[in-house]
Formats: sequence, C-alpha cells, structure tokens
Amino acid sequence: MMKNYVEIESQEALRAVVERHHTLRHYAFQHVDFSAEPLSEECEFEDCIFMGCVMPLSMQERLSPTCYLFPSMQKPYMLFPPELYSAATLYRGYDPADEESFKMCYDTRVYSHYVASGKQARDIGETLARSLHDHSISDALHDLLSRYDERAVVAVMGGHALSREDQGYTEVARLAKMLTEQGKLMVSGGGPGAMEATHLGAWMAGRTDEELREAIGTLSAAPRFEDRGWLALSFEVMRRYPRDERYCSIGIPTWFYGHEPATPFASHIAKYFDNSVREDGLLAIAKGGVIYSPGSAGTMQEVFQDAAQNHYKTFGFASPMVFLGREHWTQTMPVYPLLESLQAQGKYRNLLLSIVDTAEEAASKILEFK
Repeated sequence: MMKNYVEIESQEALRAVVERHHTLRHYAFQHVDFSAEPLSEECEFEDCIFMGCVMPLSMQERLSPTCYLFPSMQKPYMLFPPELYSAATLYRGYDPADEESFKMCYDTRVYSHYVASGKQARDIGETLARSLHDHSISDALHDLLSRYDERAVVAVMGGHALSREDQGYTEVARLAKMLTEQGKLMVSGGGPGAMEATHLGAWMAGRTDEELREAIGTLSAAPRFEDRGWLALSFEVMRRYPRDERYCSIGIPTWFYGHEPATPFASHIAKYFDNSVREDGLLAIAKGGVIYSPGSAGTMQEVFQDAAQNHYKTFGFASPMVFLGREHWTQTMPVYPLLESLQAQGKYRNLLLSIVDTAEEAASKILEFK
C-alpha cells in the first residue's frame, strides 16, 4: 500500500529532517529554501516532490530521476502557498488609515491579474498556475480540517447583500458565536453579508454578548461592502477585540467574485481561483450541518446541491439542513415546503430538515446532531 508523502512546508521542518536523515525518500517539499540549509547538500533524495522551492543548481543535478521538480512561475500570486491565507497575508499592503492602499494590496493585485488574464483564461501557463495554486490551497485546507472531528465543521450559507444594520446579520453572528464556543468550526463562502457575520461571531467567541453588539455597532457605520470604510472598520474591530486563539473559522472565497472583498474576520482564508472547486468543497466539508440564512439565487443553488449530497449520502451520512427565517423560506422563497413535499413523495431521502427563527433554535438543531 502506497504511503502518503511526508510534507515539509517550513524552513524549521526542513532543517529538522536534513539533520536526521542522509537519504530522504517519499517527501514533498513546499516553498522552502534549500540554499539556506547547508546540510541538504549532503543528502540524497529519492521519490521526492519539490514545489516552488529555492534549490542550488548542484543539488538539482544530483536529484534522482524518481524526483519531481516544480519550479515557480512568474505570477503575482504564490503557486504553492504552504498554508491558508489570513487577513495579514491576503491584505498585505493595505493600510486601514489609507482607503486608497486597498488598490495595492496582495488580494487586489491578484484579482487585477485574474481579470486581465481572463476569468476563463485560455493561456495554458495561466491555467496551470491557477490549478497549482488551488491544489496547494486544498492541501492546506485539509491539513487544518484534520485537526477537527468531521462533524464539528458547520457551514452558514446566505446572501452577500445582508447589511450590517439588519437584525438577520446580528442573528447569524450570535449563532456563529454560540456554536464556536461549543467547539464547532464555522465555515462560509468568506465574503460580506451573512458570510461576514459568521466569521465575526466566531472572532468574538469567548467575549460577552454586549461586546458583540458593540462590535456590530462599530461596523454599522459602513453597512454594505460597497460603502467607504467597510474594510477599515473590520480591521478596527479586530484591533479593539483581539481573537481568542482557541477559536478559529475558515472563509472560502474566490477571485471569481473578487469584486466582493473577503472578510478579514475569518482566521483562515482558503481563497480559490476555480469557483466550482470552491463551491463543491465548501458543502463537502460541512459534515456537521449547513445553516441557510436568507439569500437569493446563489443560496438556492447551494440548498439543492446540499440536498443531493444528503439524498445520496455522498460522504457516508446525511447532515442537518437548518433554515433560519420561517417567513423567508416558506413565503419569500418557499423552498422549505418544496423540500418537505419532495421528501414525503420519496423524491428526496435522508434530508434532516428543520426551520427556525432564532439563533438559539438553530444552534440547538446543530448541537442535537450526533
């Protein structure tokens, strides 16, 4: 049975392994600098993968034919990011005191290149580079998820247009805070609106409800992501209320919707080029359940994609589908009675459906799932 490659993703890990071994077999080195580790010159490498590494020519010439070497390509983004993004890395170059600096940060520069190259790029070099980047993001994402029980991962789906002033925003933030404090890992599409509220709630885990209300009050000075100061106020809240390191959340945005800024409240950000990989992966990892806050076409798409996964038990079992907002899901967009009817007719099976109006009710439905 083939063993997994041992992944080396930092200079510290590289140093440790070359100090212990003379011959290295079945290792995957990612974004490390061999020229900074003299001992690596004395090592033999067999059946190893090198991705975006800095390597002396003399070492390259000595590699076994069983090794694979993937050099970096000249792009404004890392092809082989060794870990997920954070607010600090995604918004590197952004100064909250200078609104115009957003145009020069890492995220904006990558998005500008993405648009200029074509969202559906035709250049084989560009498509290869994007695929390599997204592969590394998926690898880093699953490294992080491996630290959690798979049923602890809970997603919130909902509209990007939800205003910070809306009561629904507060409900989603309260819900995410409750579940994070109960050991759940909250995930979302990582954008504004209901997605931002999810990560704000996770960010404020361990703090009082009054502090959460104060944070939302600060953010409400720029209610929508199009408003001047939207991002700067996020960084102000993060400065005023530092995150308790015990609590994390994962935002999974995409440059396909790069005109919508990714929320910096997500402690870990898995940003993709390929939106289809991102959308499928987001629902696939939420094995602890999905909460649907009011949304429109995109949220509806996710509802039926999730329903299909649960119907077929694609990942071994069905997970809860919790609809937050009775009026929205029974009157405005009456998808809930439709799913109930289809399940009663046997068109869908295994759907664990519930509909609620409050954060407390939604949290209870998720926590009941064993």
